[in-house]
Amino acid sequence: MPLFEFEGKRPEVHPEAFIAPTATLIGDVVVEKGASVWYGAVLRADCCRIVVREGANIQDNSVLHGTPDSVVEIGAGATVAHTCVVHSATLGEKALLGNSSTMLDGTSLGAGSMVAAGSLVTPGTQIPDGVLSAGSPAQVKKPLAGTSAEFWVQANPPYYAELAQRHRAGITEVD
Repeated sequence: MPLFEFEGKRPEVHPEAFIAPTATLIGDVVVEKGASVWYGAVLRADCCRIVVREGANIQDNSVLHGTPDSVVEIGAGATVAHTCVVHSATLGEKALLGNSSTMLDGTSLGAGSMVAAGSLVTPGTQIPDGVLSAGSPAQVKKPLAGTSAEFWVQANPPYYAELAQRHRAGITEVD
């Protein structure tokens, strides 16, 4: 796995976290127990701190970065889905940022909330706990309930935790 020290700061990865061999972690990155960072993801903490809390998952080709002295924090059990950008933003516990969505500077996604695929969370937007937001700019649509809450927000973290263990044990490079 590509881990790079930058200006004296180096990634800290819990031994029970999964980092895909093609993910890249640079600088002041912390990945806690049971978290996963998937193929092609880039966590570039050259001017900020990035923390991926226990059981969170950063899926394929997502990019996490921030402005100087900011903190990017992905809450416990949260999901950053495929091809997302998280810039100087935070996700609460078990929050889900849908595929190809972007969160910009100073934004936050509340615990148990979901941003629909392809959405743009504009600078400074604070999305409360337990809601579905969508659009460009993303706006709260309704309380999160039913299949979206049960499948995507609640079932996704344990599924990715189990899948990460399968990848840890089962991937081999092909000549």
